[in-house]
Amino acid sequence: MRIDENYLKSQIRAIQDWPKDGITFRDITSVFENPRVSRMVIDSFIHRYINQNISHIAALDARGFLLGSTLAYALHKPLILFRKKGKLPPDTLAQDYQLEYGTATLEVKTDSFSQGDRVLLIDDLIATGGTLLAADALIRQSGATTIEAAAIIDLPDLGGSTKLQEAGIPTFPLCSFSGE
Repeated sequence: MRIDENYLKSQIRAIQDWPKDGITFRDITSVFENPRVSRMVIDSFIHRYINQNISHIAALDARGFLLGSTLAYALHKPLILFRKKGKLPPDTLAQDYQLEYGTATLEVKTDSFSQGDRVLLIDDLIATGGTLLAADALIRQSGATTIEAAAIIDLPDLGGSTKLQEAGIPTFPLCSFSGE
């Protein structure tokens, strides 16, 4: 069962010209403020992944944590947190990446994954793909494999989902906003 894309899009608040002029920010807090919509989003992910061969749920800082923790609980899988630089205690693996508005560094604990682990990446949205690609690089460095990158929103005009697919990472967004 998957939430109706048009209904979900109607529940996501659009904020014009934030964080800078010309940008339409897609605010998912409205999804979590509505228990019915939140439940439908989580249930969509649960139904997608309940019978898949996944060993870990990996959530990206910070809104991915909201989805990842609930999904890990429901699927009885370990939750691995990818954090911004300096937010995890040592020892960590680090990967620099490009953002829409600059550069950043993503970190994960060195013992998070083992050879052969099958990892589901989850975040709130796919934009340029930089954060998800950085997470995948760290997963591969650990000998594990990313099986899919899931998100509530895809912004295909920013090219992230295409970059992920070109890197061999399938994507699963619940909705997309094109041409906006």
